[in-house]
Amino acid sequence: METSGSAVQHAPWNKGKIVGQKAPFKLKDIWALRVRLQLEGRVRELALFNLGIDSKLRGCDLVTLKVRDVRHGDQMATRAIVMQHKTQRPVQFEITAGTRDALQNWIKQASLKSDDFLFPSRLHESPHLGTRQYARILGHWVDELGLDRADYGTHSIRRTKATLIYRRTKNLRAVQLLLGHAKLESTVRYLGVEVDDALEISEQTEI
Repeated sequence: METSGSAVQHAPWNKGKIVGQKAPFKLKDIWALRVRLQLEGRVRELALFNLGIDSKLRGCDLVTLKVRDVRHGDQMATRAIVMQHKTQRPVQFEITAGTRDALQNWIKQASLKSDDFLFPSRLHESPHLGTRQYARILGHWVDELGLDRADYGTHSIRRTKATLIYRRTKNLRAVQLLLGHAKLESTVRYLGVEVDDALEISEQTEI
């Protein structure tokens, strides 16, 4: 029986794929998508998108939020705190007025109660939206914006506001707290700020 050379060859999972940091969304893309979701009455997706941008949470933390995390009684919270699955460290985030309105509309439309998951799954085997489902929804958003899926992923949502805050303030410590990173070095790597800052300095230096 011949065995040599007959073993099944598995291609690397990342063959032909661009891996690494995903790009944050630009402001024009954020507003373009918000307007589209509003005009088309896609209440659930607007709530998911807005909360993803505000919370700066990893996908696994975003999809497991419950109504009680963002609403106390009949009042939408202006701030929330959750325990991160990856680090088991608490992280706080703001909930802006537009996001509060989007969430309130979604909670009302879906008749969600305090103990319900904020984004229930439409698949019977899962109680809440899964990270793969979230990634698929994001992929459709990227397509609708005319962007390249290879450049964007769920971390694009997490990085968007953090990147904008850093570019405006250069306050790495603030961004570290908002992202819930244990080490400042993690925030530096996550934002790629050393490279961005170096290029910015270089561009401003004329010879």
